[in-house]
Amino acid sequence: QITKSTPTTMASGVKALEHSSLKVPYEILNKKFRVAQKTIDREVSHVMQATSELEKCLEGSSATVGKVVGLLDGVIEKLTGLKRKAEEAILAEDDSAKVCKRRIEHLKLHDSEQPSTVIQWKKKRLDRMLVEHFLRCGYYNTAIKLAKHSGIEDFTNIDLFLVSKEVEESLQRHETAPCLAWCHDNKSKLRKMKSTLEFNLRTQEFIELVRGNHRLDAVKHARKYFSQVDPEQMPEVQRIMGLLAYPPDTQVQPYKDLYEPSRWDAMVQQFRWENFKIHQISNYSVFCLTLQAGLSSLKTPHCYRDPESSYRNSQCPVCSKHMNELAKPLPFSHCAQSRLICNISGQIMNENNPPMMLPNGNVYGETALLAMAAENGGKVVCPRTKETYTIDQVEKVFVM
Repeated sequence: QITKSTPTTMASGVKALEHSSLKVPYEILNKKFRVAQKTIDREVSHVMQATSELEKCLEGSSATVGKVVGLLDGVIEKLTGLKRKAEEAILAEDDSAKVCKRRIEHLKLHDSEQPSTVIQWKKKRLDRMLVEHFLRCGYYNTAIKLAKHSGIEDFTNIDLFLVSKEVEESLQRHETAPCLAWCHDNKSKLRKMKSTLEFNLRTQEFIELVRGNHRLDAVKHARKYFSQVDPEQMPEVQRIMGLLAYPPDTQVQPYKDLYEPSRWDAMVQQFRWENFKIHQISNYSVFCLTLQAGLSSLKTPHCYRDPESSYRNSQCPVCSKHMNELAKPLPFSHCAQSRLICNISGQIMNENNPPMMLPNGNVYGETALLAMAAENGGKVVCPRTKETYTIDQVEKVFVM
């Protein structure tokens, strides 16, 4: 039985599925605000310093016209720089705020009184889910084309994933500079998360120096970056320092594992997770979670009978070949009330479509059997056994 969604259930569904739609632009806006605040504070301090030097010059007895003009030019230059950077910061914040506003206005459409508007909104939501899923899978061009085709560029996080793509590709090329720059831009958040990403990057740089037989440079690198590490990271530092005594082709553990190229893949994965965590994005795409929830709510043991038999419901998504495979690891649905489904029509068998039994014991809905008899001159064919009976031989089944 399908029940109409109430405003409460619709709102909770939107809240569950659209968390990242609002959280990501909010986090970006928050970051731009903090960066702008630091920039303006720094420029204001420069202006105050230039003003202070001008006041000291005017209070002194050795002030000359040329010196005062030079200091005034310095104050004007600092004020001009403050104005320019303040305008740039305000413009960046305004753009981010507009993105938040557009997404809020878009999400409000789910509660529209116009059915056509709600249908269109759901279509765009599906497209947004697919765009995000494509981005996570690395199909960037496909995601961008779909977003442009559906007109949902402002409602997706393409820019965030493109930045992530650049960093991940640099790590796959064994380059650490872009990822270290990203760590610097997000150092306050990473510190709160107690992230080890920057430490692992410095560790990998040390390993690559040793691998390239630049042991003296490796020691200098260790003195620069490992001298003030946290106490819990010291055992790891001591372990990697042992690499100085072992060649890259060593079979001695744990040094053999430290030389493994797969460490770069682990750092790509760590960067991806921490990037998602900073922007409040789930490690799994909303499309996958929604699909799994839907399949699990429909999955029953009946869906996993012999695939060659005709006992599966043709209109059940889980009974289809590909969905059946996807739903295998998912739990079965919790059915508090059993329902009989006609194998011919896929309709529920109830008082309006009572179950009818053929002489061979198979049960189908009355509506489907009457329709078949009308087409075949009063005869019905069992789709499972291919036996033929007249409609008069069919008996009604009563379920207690």
